[in-house]
Order: sequence, then structure tokens, then C-alpha cells
Amino acid sequence: MPVLPVHGYLAGNNYYTLVVGFVVIALLDFALGEDRRNAGAGEAEALQASRFHAAILYACATADLALIAWGASVVATLAPAQALGLMLSVGFVTGAQGITVAHELGHSRYDAERVLARVLLTAVGYGHFHVEHNRGHHVRVATPEDPASARAGESFYSFYPRAVARGWLHAWWLERERLERRGVRFWSWRNQMLWFTAVPPLAMLALGLAWGPRAALFFAVQAWMAFTLLEAVNYMQHYGLSRAPLPTGAYEKVRRSHAWNASEAVSAVFLIHLARHSDHHENPWRRYPALQHYEDSPQLPTGYPGMLLLALVPPLWFSVMNRRLPSAPTGIPVP
Repeated sequence: MPVLPVHGYLAGNNYYTLVVGFVVIALLDFALGEDRRNAGAGEAEALQASRFHAAILYACATADLALIAWGASVVATLAPAQALGLMLSVGFVTGAQGITVAHELGHSRYDAERVLARVLLTAVGYGHFHVEHNRGHHVRVATPEDPASARAGESFYSFYPRAVARGWLHAWWLERERLERRGVRFWSWRNQMLWFTAVPPLAMLALGLAWGPRAALFFAVQAWMAFTLLEAVNYMQHYGLSRAPLPTGAYEKVRRSHAWNASEAVSAVFLIHLARHSDHHENPWRRYPALQHYEDSPQLPTGYPGMLLLALVPPLWFSVMNRRLPSAPTGIPVP
């Protein structure tokens, strides 16, 4: 995937990546269909421990960081329209691949992999996702308290600002709570949120000093594209699904029925099985090659690229998705 913006740059069409990412992969998903195969018990255990599959993550992470540096160094050579294409194309890669890899590494049991996850997320100005996703979203998923779980009948355009703002604010609250438990002052170098807030502007400044103002703008636009793609995926992953409240005031245990599943073969390769999201929420520590497809999970009608295009047109999204909800919410038409 990181090769796509470079190819577009050399070919003189810096929108090439967007066409491949949103259209070509969506069509291939539709044409080639799903891969619903699951690893057996012994194979899954081997995949969990596979250093080869871990090396793929490290290679992708390195390539994504190199892509940002390369894009910043060449963006000033392009005409404005093509420069914008390069910014969006690199942001597509750092969002679709970079954040996906960071998400996987962020769930790792290894400190070094979690550090790499933070680096990747900070490179797109979304470091707080590491805090909010692991300690917030996975606890509150499919409840009204979770900003990353879209309500039935909620369009992506309503969901997006709420998810961005409330996710960021809740990450500050979670980090303050963690520091208090450990007896650490809020204004301390151990406060991850201070680092996540300070480093992206410093990176912009460094790129601007190295390659000019357009390089700084490049960093900002690719970051915006990347985290917007992330929130679009969040919108799709839990749309309209909810956990039942219990008499105690808590919610039922998170199950694979609380996330939408997809197993399209082509996008699964690019997104390292991210769309097997039902199993991920039921088993957050399971590594990506061992994630399972479950027939009894809510199923998206196609892979993430096609669903993302659908989400950008709310009437089409509602007409396709509302009929697939486990139960039609009051006031939400189900064609």
C-alpha cells in the first residue's frame, strides 16, 4: 500500500491511490467475494506466536513513517491540485494501513509494540486513540456512553464531530484517572496525553523548517485524512448495535454480536483482517492472522471500501443497513 502514492507521483496522477483504495479494491471485494476460512486450534496457536506476521507489521509501520517523510520532501514540487492529491493519498495510506497497524500493535502484550503503535498514531495527530480505544471504547462499546459507537439512524456526518471531540476529551479523563491511581501528578512527563498533544505540532514545525510551509501543511492534511478514515471505519463497525442494560446499571458482556463482521478476501489482505471485528471485540488479545469469521455475527453486505463509500451517502446507507439491524429501532424506517 505505501507504494501507491509513490507510483501516483511518478505517473503524474496523485489521485491514483484514492481510485485504487476506494474503487478498485471495492470492486475486487465484490467480484472475488469472501474468505470465511478459519484457522484450526493448533494453527491459530501458531499464528498467535508467529514472528513472520509480526515482522509484516513492523515493515508496514516503517514504510508508513518513511512515506510521510518522503511526501513532505516532494510536495512542494507539485502544482496545488496535485499537491492536494498527494496529501490525501498519503493520508489514505497512513489511515487505512498506518492506523490499522497501530491498532493491532496497540493491543499487543509487548511494550515495544505498544510504543510503536503510539508513534504511528502520533504521526497522524491521533495519539489519544491509543488511550481512548483500549481503555474506553473496548469497555463502553455498543452503549450510549461510547462516542465511537454510532446510533441507529445517525449519519456519518452527525457521528464524526461527536466521535472526534468526545473521544479526545474522554482520553484526557482516562489518562488523568490512570495517573491519579499511580500517584503521579497530571503535569508530568508520564502524562501520555501531553506528549500526544505536543508532538504533532512539533513534527509540523520540523517538516516546515526542513522543506517549507507546504511540507507542514502536508503533515496536517494527511493526518486529517487518516483520522477521518479511522472514524468512518468506527462508524461502520458498530452502527446501530447495542448491549442490553442489566438491573445493576451495567451492561451485558461484550459479545461478537456487538460489532459488524466482514470477511471479504481482498480488503482483508490490505487491512490485516480488521473487518473480522466481531471476534476482535470478543477476544481483544487475539493477533490479526488468527481472527475468526463467525456466521452468527452481524454481517456487512461487502467489505470496508464499499461500505465507506455507502456511508458518505446517508440515504443509501440507511436503506442498506437499517434492514440488517437485529431489531428495527422506533422511528427508523426499515425498507
